[in-house]
Amino acid sequence: MREIVHVQIGQCGNQIGSKFWEVISEEHGINEVGQYVGDNLQQLERINVYYNEATGGNYVPRAVLVDLEPGTMNSVRSSSYGKLFRPDNFVFGQSGAGNNWAKGHYTEGAEIVEDVLDVIRKESEGCDCLQGFQFTHSVGGGTGSGMGTLLALKIREEYPDRIINTFSVFPSPKVSDVVIEPYNATLTLHQLIENSDNTICIDNEALYDICFRTLRKAIPTYEDLNHLISYTMSGVTTCFRFPGQLNADLRKLAVNLVPFPRLHFFLPGFAPLTAPNSVKYRNVTVPDLIKQMFSSQNMMAACNPLNGRYLTIATIIRGAVSMKEVDETLFDVQNKNSSYFVPWIPNNIKVAVCDIPPPNLKMSGVFIGNSTSIQSIFIRIHEQFEAMFKKRAFLHWYISEGMDEVEFNEASSNMIDLISEYQQYEDANDDEMYPEDEEELEEEEETEMD
Repeated sequence: MREIVHVQIGQCGNQIGSKFWEVISEEHGINEVGQYVGDNLQQLERINVYYNEATGGNYVPRAVLVDLEPGTMNSVRSSSYGKLFRPDNFVFGQSGAGNNWAKGHYTEGAEIVEDVLDVIRKESEGCDCLQGFQFTHSVGGGTGSGMGTLLALKIREEYPDRIINTFSVFPSPKVSDVVIEPYNATLTLHQLIENSDNTICIDNEALYDICFRTLRKAIPTYEDLNHLISYTMSGVTTCFRFPGQLNADLRKLAVNLVPFPRLHFFLPGFAPLTAPNSVKYRNVTVPDLIKQMFSSQNMMAACNPLNGRYLTIATIIRGAVSMKEVDETLFDVQNKNSSYFVPWIPNNIKVAVCDIPPPNLKMSGVFIGNSTSIQSIFIRIHEQFEAMFKKRAFLHWYISEGMDEVEFNEASSNMIDLISEYQQYEDANDDEMYPEDEEELEEEEETEMD
């Protein structure tokens, strides 16, 4: 099976990345020091996708951990799974990015980017057949956004034919950690549109809502939110890690989900999510699972899919389920909600099934939707960006790192283009012509007349 190199950048990226490794290590029967303690040989069948085998039968994550300050690295090292990671793969600076995108992208980040690329090259060269890279980072901070996009850019130059898949944490409408998030997010998106193949959008507010409404946690902690994200990441990557009835890899995911190269921002969802004290009152069936997967309350980004239309969807079902039942249920969902699907992509739900359920669950499902409603996240960020940019507020922090105002204008107009593209395909009907088609037709008519 083809290998993936995992890169986690910045405080947020390292926290969700470390949680991801905890969850998948448990699924593969790997303990805190990398020893296999599982009881099912299927756990080891595709272990090489994410782990390298070291001497003494130890398994080491193929992970590169990056930050511009040592604090996060120290907390990962001192965590229960800290001994799992290879010490050489921790790359960090000393000064931090101070929530400034320009510091991460142009100054502090650029100073250590070659060291990070050396580690990534070493990991890539150790692979038999590298399928791509997986990033975890936030879009609103300094390191994850600025340096994250710098790394994506460099990797795209060096490995142009490999897939780059990012799990990106977006700023929330109500929960804002950083005043200049709209600037950082807009500059990051400008890069992600060009340099990533799949971007799975996660946002803290949607996660808070799930914890609060569905899981009934009165005061959700970051630990709870990270756990939810790691469930989704583990679900999305299931088909790469375990043999299933229908296999998938990063490229298959991209080919099935991305109808137009720029529209590669996805909504993730996970099911079943049940409050701990309600578990014993609920029997999870396939229709119940799929209904919950499609529910807007299970979406991990704060936008309502009912306000847009689905271009494509991928569903990954785990557990001993009947393929026939899954197909029939999905066919029903699509028929009953046909107005929420674009009519010009038939059969736009891809299904993958894996027999191995996650620990402590009988079955689970992960939903990845390419929906035009995601533009509401971009519209929100753009409005906040415009409000500050009109007054040139906080701009001097970026200018002093060598940036130019032109870059802000370019990033802003790229985002406006992305929003209008989503809107164009949401409004498009079967028989509608696109400007390019009309131009071609006119040219053909002219040549015929000549």
